[in-house]
Amino acid sequence: MLSKSAARRFFVVGTALSFGAFALLTLDTLSRIPAQTNQAAMSESVVRGKHLWDRSNCMGCHTILGEGAYYAPELTQVYSRRGPAFIAAMLRDPESMYPGRRRMQKYGFDEAQIADLVAFLQWIGGMDLNGFPPKPDLLQTATPSGQVAEASDRPLVFNQMCIACHALGGQGGLVGPALDGVGDRLDAATIRMRLVDPKSVKPDALMPKLPLSDADIAELVAFLSKLQAKGSSK
Repeated sequence: MLSKSAARRFFVVGTALSFGAFALLTLDTLSRIPAQTNQAAMSESVVRGKHLWDRSNCMGCHTILGEGAYYAPELTQVYSRRGPAFIAAMLRDPESMYPGRRRMQKYGFDEAQIADLVAFLQWIGGMDLNGFPPKPDLLQTATPSGQVAEASDRPLVFNQMCIACHALGGQGGLVGPALDGVGDRLDAATIRMRLVDPKSVKPDALMPKLPLSDADIAELVAFLSKLQAKGSSK
């Protein structure tokens, strides 16, 4: 059993060591903040986007950095997941991107405000959050048709836009038809027309006219045309 003086020394030394460890950990955390919060990339556009995000009460539906509501998709890594063109299109007119399937209201943002919100989401996505939130598993070990095996083999625009509604190899959205074997069902000219203006091919198509550049369309046509069922040839 400790004497009173020994107990007092134990308390004082233990408290001092604990306080010192806490102070060192606090200083280490503060030194990491600028780099981990992507502070160097905090432009005026990012700041305006943050204020617009708050004024529009986006966190009333969305979650970001682990805070907010869970009614709508989590947006911490949305910039890398969907890309700036997709985000801008959703902000302009959510209903046109998912006809009859999205409840996000149309805020009527002008192009400058949309650019600011995109910049804000890009900045958020550049933070070092120690692996939070985990990235979605887009890699496939195999596909039923033996087609493209990994998301890294697909065009970036496919992984950002097309996969939001269509599935490939069992991974992706369920809004539109799966794209396995689409190269057998549609020729390159038809695929191009569906990408340029879906309603010109099918007037009642739910697929929106996506914000795709000529280069995006050419890349997607080449990629989708090669998606054939195993053993088939064209």
